[in-house]
Amino acid sequence: MTNSVKKIVPGLVILAVVAVLAFWFIVRKPGASAEALDEFAQCLAQKGATMYGAYWCPHCQNEKQAFGDSFRLVPYIECSTESKKCLDAGIKRYPTWTFADGRKFEGEQGIEKLSQESECPLNR
Repeated sequence: MTNSVKKIVPGLVILAVVAVLAFWFIVRKPGASAEALDEFAQCLAQKGATMYGAYWCPHCQNEKQAFGDSFRLVPYIECSTESKKCLDAGIKRYPTWTFADGRKFEGEQGIEKLSQESECPLNR
């Protein structure tokens, strides 16, 4: 390498790192805090919401990941091990969310839609 190239390479590396960090900060969506997700999950449970899913279902995994550790507070039925409960509830797709008032939502919903449908606030 020539001296001029040796002088330019470190600057280009720094510029690339700065560009990646700037992109990450601009594009990423801030998530809800753990405390807010706990409150949201507890509200869903109080309103009689239940998620039916299967461990092998990627959409179920996405729903669970959206809650983070707070998913432990969401009433959940694992259909691969509790198939009778799922059959009795008429579950045909995963995930399926049911509410105490009889509403049923099939497929991946996301926490924003669950917040709207349940009227449970999702504080960010």
